[in-house]
Amino acid sequence: MNIAIEDILDLKTLVESDQVEFKLAGGKDGKGALPKDFWSSYSAMANGRGGWVILGVLEKHGEFTPVGVSEPEKLKTDLFNQLNDRDKVSSNVISNQDVQHVMLQDKPVLAVHVPPASRKQKPVHLKKTPFGNTYLRIHEGDRRCDDETVKRMLAEQLYDSRDNEVLSDHYSFADDISIDSLKTYRNLLAAHSPQHPYLEYELFELFKKIGGWRKDRETGKQGITIAGILMFGNWEAITAAAPNYFVDYQERPEAKTELRWIDRVCPDGTWSGNLFDFYRKVYQKLTAELKVPFTLEQGQRKADTPVHTALREALVNCIVHADFTERVSILVVKRPDMFGFRNPGLMRIPLEEVIAGGTSDCRNRLLHQMFLLIGLGERAGSGMPKIFSGWKSVNWRTPKLWEKMPPAQTLLELSTASLIPNDIRKLLHQQFGESFNRLDDFEQLIVTTAAVEGWINHERACQLTTRHSREVTLALPRLEAKGFLVSNGEQKQKTYTLPGVTLPTPDEVFASISTRNIASSLETSTYSKPSSTHNGFNSTYNEESSKHSAPPSNRDNHGRLIALEHFDLPFIDRVEELSSSLREELMAFAQAPRKKKRLRKEQMTSAIANVCQGHYVSAAALAVILDRDQQSIRQQYLKAMVDNEQLGLAFPQYKNHPRQGYTSLVQED
Repeated sequence: MNIAIEDILDLKTLVESDQVEFKLAGGKDGKGALPKDFWSSYSAMANGRGGWVILGVLEKHGEFTPVGVSEPEKLKTDLFNQLNDRDKVSSNVISNQDVQHVMLQDKPVLAVHVPPASRKQKPVHLKKTPFGNTYLRIHEGDRRCDDETVKRMLAEQLYDSRDNEVLSDHYSFADDISIDSLKTYRNLLAAHSPQHPYLEYELFELFKKIGGWRKDRETGKQGITIAGILMFGNWEAITAAAPNYFVDYQERPEAKTELRWIDRVCPDGTWSGNLFDFYRKVYQKLTAELKVPFTLEQGQRKADTPVHTALREALVNCIVHADFTERVSILVVKRPDMFGFRNPGLMRIPLEEVIAGGTSDCRNRLLHQMFLLIGLGERAGSGMPKIFSGWKSVNWRTPKLWEKMPPAQTLLELSTASLIPNDIRKLLHQQFGESFNRLDDFEQLIVTTAAVEGWINHERACQLTTRHSREVTLALPRLEAKGFLVSNGEQKQKTYTLPGVTLPTPDEVFASISTRNIASSLETSTYSKPSSTHNGFNSTYNEESSKHSAPPSNRDNHGRLIALEHFDLPFIDRVEELSSSLREELMAFAQAPRKKKRLRKEQMTSAIANVCQGHYVSAAALAVILDRDQQSIRQQYLKAMVDNEQLGLAFPQYKNHPRQGYTSLVQED
């Protein structure tokens, strides 16, 4: 979505997103030139969800100083000349209206909007080859893609459907297809469409008709398709065709991001493991406790509700849009407070278009058609609107659809919490009166979230809405100007609270702990993670559920800090305070990095996750335990692990504070 940049305020609002870069464009001779790092940013933004590059503005510590660009029209001409030079860059996604020449504090500035490239244009790369010259925007920086990621982009570009590939003749219908699954499918087809002509065929012919077996008319090759194996195959055949394939359903007993589950469906040798059987098993579990009101439709009782429809569509979407070459599983989670769906791969079209509906670009079209034949799934991009409308019909909070990488994955979270709980609405009316009612729905949702969760930031607000992030960026300072919110911090670290609510800094928290004894609060304490839907359904951690006897200090028997009003887990701030038994245990987890100075990245992240299991650990303490430099641990591992939801933060509103604490959120099977 392109917008007009008119003043410094527009830059200040844009900067709360990581999709903006400020660059000087003075050139060697001071007459103006595109900086060399412009092109890596261009590639990264085009391959992602777009962004902005502001040329001629110096940004430092949240302050913007326009320095201007010499001869802006000449610079603009040079930009388009290079954009259309295929020796420079593979594709031009920028049009004339994407480049704005504006005056900021009497200085000429060029604001370049980089729209997201289409699937057919990606990978947008520099020079002539995509390998080594393709970038993605990860962790607020432009990162060079590895060859595997580039190959995946090329496959997305070349193949409209990723599941119609014909496998080798080493796969056979008799050996590799679950006949029981296919028979059940035919029964469902008969129930949904009793007069369907496919019902006349034997199982193998039916399998061919629905796309499980195909002949490539260009090469003459024929055999089982990827869709046929994934939908109806046996486990050994599935994993041979798609080595990264895994499906997982977990029912968790509490409204918290944690490891424990009370029911699970995953390939364990007791069932086929294919997508069709996974759908049937999981949908029954998802809807088991849903109440169905007595309503008649054409003289017969209606068997489900808009919520059933939404869950059915969410599960089908999760399957048919999955990229089974990615190294992440399909994961479905059911908790008392929400339903969560994760599929590998990003959406092929912008999320705003997915939510609006009417546009569709399904990654696995044969799988989609197989579901459609038995009355499951929606055509023409209407699935996501049905999910949103189903949730709205029961006044539950707006579904959250977002993407993460690496690895590339799409997540949908369906909260069962009321849009605005009555007690919170009453509190807000007491504080703001009728002015709260005059806010639009989205503004009310932002203020409500700040009240419920204590604070809100740009990232969290984006998760609450289907609107473009630019609208979120403008809404937050607007609510601040109206007196509904108060801001804290700068730029990407900026958070908002209700007036009168203060978030103590880590320094203030540790100062308060050191000046008082809180032993009385520990006598019957059990440490558990509070309910917080914004933590994400796919993040889990090992809970430390044992009760601690209360020592006469602010530390537990292992020497970890305890402050229940600040930390939901014990906090390791200094290794020398720890009991010898816990210290030895943590050192054992860190044995590999302590013995070797050079480790593979996955070895170090595994060690960090193990050390941080069940408590928060400061970077300083981690450095001692791992025998590594504190700053290098932060830069090389901790930030990426937080972004990938492998680690959680003791102070999420102060992400980069030097006294931050980290706890493991790693999912363990």
